Amino acid sequence: MPGRLAGKTALITAAGQGIGAASVVQMAREGATVYATDVNANLLDRFDGVANVIARRLDVLDDAAVAGLIGELPPLDVLFNCAGYVHHGTVLDCTPRDWDFSFNLNVRAMYVAIKAALPKMLDRHQKTGSSASIINMASVAGSIKGIPNRFVYGASKAAVVGLTKAVAADFVQKGVRCNAIAPGTVDTPSLADRINAFPDPVEARKMFIARQPMGRLAKAEEIAPIVIFLASDESVFATGQVFSVDGGMTI
Repeated sequence: MPGRLAGKTALITAAGQGIGAASVVQMAREGATVYATDVNANLLDRFDGVANVIARRLDVLDDAAVAGLIGELPPLDVLFNCAGYVHHGTVLDCTPRDWDFSFNLNVRAMYVAIKAALPKMLDRHQKTGSSASIINMASVAGSIKGIPNRFVYGASKAAVVGLTKAVAADFVQKGVRCNAIAPGTVDTPSLADRINAFPDPVEARKMFIARQPMGRLAKAEEIAPIVIFLASDESVFATGQVFSVDGGMTI
């Protein structure tokens, strides 16, 4: 029986670990041809020999590299903008450099990738009637909920929601859907790095767990299914939405 993404071509950023890696595995399992990209090429070694997965190094902050890679590929059925950065601190801890880096990676990189991918998506829709799905990584931190010590992260993720809705509104009649996912706290290597940066990592992990009503952190593999749903034709009537997968943080 064909997978839910059979025949589709997808590109995922920050695919070397965490939610990106879990999404690569599940998309490939569902039959998609997946271009797994990451700025750290070594992290992509995990996909060596994995069917349907093509690993490519990509720095999403390099506009020319993003446009170049997407220009080489056939029209994308799925673009999953997963790359991002979590800055710790309040507005008083945020330097102009922190602000610029966070917005460049969390928001501008999505704009660049979407702008590069859209022309082929639109052209194919006009010629064949096929549709495409853009999925952006948002967060419960931002327009959905204020989280302590997540000032610029929350601001940038709120911008992702606005970007998502704007793209959805502009192309709702042209065969391109655009949605965002908003995870709660996910147990990823990135989170582990942030926890280990605390003076007491054990207490820090307890703090992260305590803010999850389910009493545990999410696994990356528990976030990927909503990505698969949004990538598939099962979600064909959904666009401009933010899908929270947060373990009850926003109840």
